[in-house]
Amino acid sequence: MVVSLALCIFSLLALVQAQSESQQPKIQLRLVGDKRKHYEGRLEVFYNNEWGTICDDDFSIEAAHVACRELGFLAAVAWSPSAKFGQGQGRIWLDNVHCTGREKSLADCPSNGFGVSDCRHSEDVGVVCNQKRIPGHRFINTMSNDVETLEERVEEIRIRPISSHLKRIPITEGYVEIKERGKWRQICDEEWTPLNSRVVCGMYGFPGERNYNNKVYKSLSMRKKKNYWGFSVNCTGNEAHLSSCRLGKTLEPKRNGTCGRGLPVVVSCVPGRAFAPSPSTGFRKAYRPEVGMGPVHMNEVECSGFEKSLTDCYFNNDALGCSHEEDAAVRCNIPAMGFQKRIRLSGGRNPYEGRVEVLTEKNGSLVWGTVCSENWGMIEAMVVCRQLGLGFASHAFQETWYWAGDANADNIVMSGVRCSGTEMSLPQCLHHGKHISCPKGGGRFAAGVSCSDTAPDLVLNAPLVEQTTYLEDRPMYALQCALEENCLSSTAKKNDHGSYRRLLRFSSQIHNVGQSDFRPKLGYHAWTWHEHYHSIEVFTHYDLLSLNGTKVAEGHKASFCLEDTQCDEGIQKRYLCANFGEQGITVGCWDTYRHDIDCQWIDITDVKPGDYIFQVVINPNYDVAETDYTNNVMKCKCRYDGYRIWTYQCQIGGSRSSDMDEYPGMSNQLHFR
Repeated sequence: MVVSLALCIFSLLALVQAQSESQQPKIQLRLVGDKRKHYEGRLEVFYNNEWGTICDDDFSIEAAHVACRELGFLAAVAWSPSAKFGQGQGRIWLDNVHCTGREKSLADCPSNGFGVSDCRHSEDVGVVCNQKRIPGHRFINTMSNDVETLEERVEEIRIRPISSHLKRIPITEGYVEIKERGKWRQICDEEWTPLNSRVVCGMYGFPGERNYNNKVYKSLSMRKKKNYWGFSVNCTGNEAHLSSCRLGKTLEPKRNGTCGRGLPVVVSCVPGRAFAPSPSTGFRKAYRPEVGMGPVHMNEVECSGFEKSLTDCYFNNDALGCSHEEDAAVRCNIPAMGFQKRIRLSGGRNPYEGRVEVLTEKNGSLVWGTVCSENWGMIEAMVVCRQLGLGFASHAFQETWYWAGDANADNIVMSGVRCSGTEMSLPQCLHHGKHISCPKGGGRFAAGVSCSDTAPDLVLNAPLVEQTTYLEDRPMYALQCALEENCLSSTAKKNDHGSYRRLLRFSSQIHNVGQSDFRPKLGYHAWTWHEHYHSIEVFTHYDLLSLNGTKVAEGHKASFCLEDTQCDEGIQKRYLCANFGEQGITVGCWDTYRHDIDCQWIDITDVKPGDYIFQVVINPNYDVAETDYTNNVMKCKCRYDGYRIWTYQCQIGGSRSSDMDEYPGMSNQLHFR
């Protein structure tokens, strides 16, 4: 009798609990908006067949924990009020959400009720989740909406080679597999695109994808049992990782384990220039001196860790046996010094742009204010983005009237800012201090920036410059166009057509070794015509300097049409000057200006014999953002005897020493036209 009663009570409790759970509204969550990572964003709820936002009133870190766990992450790291990830649209589904942190779903937390809110979208809440996933978590779509709109993303991924390719290093070809609930699963290729393959190859450091023998994989897939993942993937081709791609539609596997008309996804990646194919050993390292640039200055470096400079460490300057395939690299961690708490971007369309506002002390209290934009440029913008942890600057603005910043921060609190580009925070740059002086750059003309995760990086091929340098005496009658384009010294205007100018000629090959394409600052409408359209009016400075740095030949400011002359293996050319085409330099490509092109010279007609420094500066006005400006300068040692010129020891970056080494005695012929 007692047992029967207990069973009856247990059944009744189970029934009540089941009814309670069935009465809970079913919701779906996603992270969207202006974000950089897949584990952060504006928190949105799918309820009653409509996506909506959550108000930040009474929201807490406990509520963020619940939301992140519901999305499959271990926990929350932070939450953000005031639409930090951009304002949403449509309904504001939840307001005054109170969670203890132990709930399974945000729907379990007390609130005003769905759709009951007095908030605006300027109060939309955002969360930042721990990027680690809950082991075995499976996303369950309880809603009727298309899975394409969901933000659930893949976790671990690998390229699994077939047995005949196991010994190949690196692994560049095989099945693409996703790890889910501890098991590796294949992806059906029914919705797979080359853009998806591009992303997979890119995340492993390979420059691109290529074709493969489909018959081998088709034969293998018919013999082996398959375990397909339930989704397709939809990449744009620009993602850094497959986990950043959106999910496509759900794929329903057939009973026999196939996926419609598809097969398991296979990718084959271009290994890049660091590896060369060999029939006997698969892939081996290929040491090719032509694919790095410049000399190797340090070898066998040994540091104690207490040195102030790398040059204070023990090292061997004999780099015999070293090649650029062994170039060292580092990844630096910025110390947590709270710099980002004293600066913010206000009024922008997303968290990576806006008016620059800094926190300063005034009359014993801390106040927010703006920065004078007079002389504000890309170098200063770079420091701001670095201080905020937002990567690199993409633009520097001297007008910000179109961004509605904080009205309480309109006053100028910093002026006269001049940065070298290496500072960790804006206050470390030169500035006026407490004595503010901003006659032209205040109010609606306060300083602003936009930041980006990636940027290009241009480097000149110094050995090519050294190898192609020569002198040419050219008559003035053949230089009239060059004279009109200011490619000659000012004294050339006084010469008659029968006189000659002496030109120091050379080739320049400019590589983009950065993380994104180098694109001109100006649009089509502002390009100028010089036999073809030039998208950057001042792209390089060519100068001949005395040993103390004084210009002895008037610097020629060359304008350029930018295009991909040639690219690394597996990289496609994108930019072409002809036919008013798009201009730029693709990552992994280079633009070559040959020595025989007009204006590819320095006019040294008036230069006396002696020792000099030959200098080329790329992107001298910092018109376009780059990850590193220090490698934009090339300097060579020169000796000119009045008839011939010797150019040697060309180097990228740094400053040339004033004491000249013995020149190698290499001669070059003087050319006449």
